[in-house]
Amino acid sequence: MTADPSPSRPLQVVALVKQIPVFEELRLGPDGRLAREGLDLEMSAYCRRAVAEGVALAAASGGSCTVVTMGPPSAEDVLREAVAFGADAGVLVCDPAFAGSDTLATARALATTIHLLETERGTEFDLVLVGRNSVDADTGQVGPEVAQLLDRAFATGVKQLVVTAGGPDPVGAPEGSGGLVAEAVLEHDDSRLEVQVALPAVLSTAERLIDPCKIKDPAVWATVDAARLRRLGADDLGPGPWGQAGSPTSVGETRLEVVERAGIRPAGSIDDQVDQAVAFLADRGLLHQQGPTGVDGPTVPEPGDLAASAPVVAVVLEAGRPRHSAELLSGAARLAAEVGGHVVALGDALDSYGIEQVSAWGADAGLDIHIDGGAAAEEDLAHAIASWARTARPWALLLGGTAWGREVGSRVAAALGAGLTGDAVGFAVEQGRLVSWKPAFGGSLVAAIRSASPVQIATVRAGVLSPLRPRPPRSVPRESITRSARGRVRVGACVREDDVDALLSAEVVVGVGRGVAPEHYGELDDLLEVLGAELGATRKVTDQGWLPHARQIGITGHSLSPRLFVAIGSSGRFNHMVGVRSAGTVLAVNPDPEAPVFDVSDIGIVGDWRDVVPRFVAAVRAVRAPAPPR
Repeated sequence: MTADPSPSRPLQVVALVKQIPVFEELRLGPDGRLAREGLDLEMSAYCRRAVAEGVALAAASGGSCTVVTMGPPSAEDVLREAVAFGADAGVLVCDPAFAGSDTLATARALATTIHLLETERGTEFDLVLVGRNSVDADTGQVGPEVAQLLDRAFATGVKQLVVTAGGPDPVGAPEGSGGLVAEAVLEHDDSRLEVQVALPAVLSTAERLIDPCKIKDPAVWATVDAARLRRLGADDLGPGPWGQAGSPTSVGETRLEVVERAGIRPAGSIDDQVDQAVAFLADRGLLHQQGPTGVDGPTVPEPGDLAASAPVVAVVLEAGRPRHSAELLSGAARLAAEVGGHVVALGDALDSYGIEQVSAWGADAGLDIHIDGGAAAEEDLAHAIASWARTARPWALLLGGTAWGREVGSRVAAALGAGLTGDAVGFAVEQGRLVSWKPAFGGSLVAAIRSASPVQIATVRAGVLSPLRPRPPRSVPRESITRSARGRVRVGACVREDDVDALLSAEVVVGVGRGVAPEHYGELDDLLEVLGAELGATRKVTDQGWLPHARQIGITGHSLSPRLFVAIGSSGRFNHMVGVRSAGTVLAVNPDPEAPVFDVSDIGIVGDWRDVVPRFVAAVRAVRAPAPPR
């Protein structure tokens, strides 16, 4: 970042925020849907960063920050909080007509609101800031869908941001933009990117960008001048359709994923507790050596029907994620076999994997997408995929639930007006249509999502679709299309700091809290080796930089579903442990017998981890040792 950090004019910023129920108070109503009445409500965590950054940018440049939310009348509270924090104005998009909006209908309403405000002001907003995702739905779709609908560049996970005058070559900035460029460092799943984004643009904010907007005293909210707040209804935005009528997806049956833990607290010395814990895990079959997933399982189905009339299940491949790509193609092959169709692998990553490998994973055909004039940005790929889909009309389109996949999928969905399910964890076929099961609130709620659009789109979390055993590789039909790069987003550097797929697909995870100092992490190597485990962490650990952010587990990190999770040196706070509520078994180690982690564990050991771990490793090895000959 070497450019002059001074924009050439005052910045006009709009921050999009969402009001959600306080996470710990989640409950379902008698109709099986999320009950919101009677719950305490608050601004979503990432949205607080969007507001704080918008206020800071406006103040530093002499500009303005407007905050917009869509919701019921009670959502005015988040606007009051934002204005009390320093925002110039708040706009509440509120009308019964908006009820039942999915992410695309929400994005349309918000994009229309932004366009209306810009028309009134006679100028575009330089920046639209939005939280990376809301912790209730956790989709990350609204930001890129708004960007697509407004035809603006987008970047996600911004953790550092400077707005500069772009100079003579303002990164493809459109006429009238003033040559402004956002220079940003992005925090993706396991990578750090340095980018330049031509303004106007939509940016999603990461947790580490700035201290959050946080004024939780209602007495302070009440002092906000009502003249600084405005309400817009459906009539103000135009004919729509809005709400459920304008939503290509619908929520079907929902269920609360109640997890009952055994809650066993062994008594006695550390040796006694370790012996009981190891016996408990052995009884559950958790201490046998794990083999590669899918090696002994079913094989990828034989090639599907390649007739032009047969349903197409398309998979967009992301470079550098072979395990996730194999999972997606395996899932697609299962679906294609069920609907009598075939699988098409597409994108700009086919050459990096090799078409024969892709065919072994489940692809029956390939479609290469070439982007001329620069590296393929997400919006360039999305444009090419949407153009292809308008003609090919695939039955379904699957992408990885990564930062990359979420933007590409969201842009394609907005371009096609198609239904998109974010971070699906399972699929079914009913009456020839796709049913996607989606988690929310850290996996505590799971809902069946159906799409009414011809093309049904879903992003899929790594590790939830077990890859099938590869079939013999073969030559498959392969076509290509070429599109031009728009050049609105330029990547200056990309550093892969970790492999998040390894964590998300791990059978066993050891999670560390601040009770384990980083200089002692090496003392966990034997434990990781004997369990075949990956290492995860609490937010406080990654905030300290002791482990990469890609290793963070919890509300603002990853949600995992390993067979075994071992919590070491963490207190067991809700915001962390909700990320492993889907774990098969939880073992906790903590010196404090009153630590909350024991309340959400199947079995616990009270003791200093440095005393417990060596004994535990030795006991596991003893259990695995072959019986001596007679």
